[in-house]
Amino acid sequence: MHDILSHAVSIMIVQAEAGPVAVRRAPERAEAAFDAIADTGREAMAQLRTMLGVLREDGPAPREPQPGIAGLPALLDRVRMGGPEISYEETGEVRAPAPAVDTTAYRIVQEALTNVVKHAGARRVAVRLHHAPRELSITVTDNGRGPAPGGSGGHGLIGIRERAAAHGGTAVCGPGPGGRGFEVSAVLVTSPLEVGN
Repeated sequence: MHDILSHAVSIMIVQAEAGPVAVRRAPERAEAAFDAIADTGREAMAQLRTMLGVLREDGPAPREPQPGIAGLPALLDRVRMGGPEISYEETGEVRAPAPAVDTTAYRIVQEALTNVVKHAGARRVAVRLHHAPRELSITVTDNGRGPAPGGSGGHGLIGIRERAAAHGGTAVCGPGPGGRGFEVSAVLVTSPLEVGN
């Protein structure tokens, strides 16, 4: 629930704050910002309904699929509107991972981007996924302010580490290459069954 709400509210705030400037300077961008606010809110509501439906005892939960890697381009588009320039690269032998790994990969990227929007002040972000025979590597690097001195990292980064560990992997969060910006790097172990063995 933290991932859904934190990401959606952060994106909506950034878009709302950019809206008045866009109305004066580029009205077409203002319309896109309002569309992004609405789309982000609708997606968050749908995900929350699904999650809360699982907790209800008086009927079957709705069975909408959780987002996965295929949903990353749409996520990146929403963050780009009024936010940083984002590049996306997927390398290796691209294959669909197991559903739980697929959703975890999406949530790790989502949380990393939420942190960029809320804390980094970055102009550029690179999102990279690499499919190895038994691993999926995820790297999100920005050129923002970098980690706060003595900062604890907050619940979002803890959640990233816990998600990676749940799939036999690891996550490291800290200064980006050359000590500039911030980087989230996670490795998720995939099942041997997923590589045709």
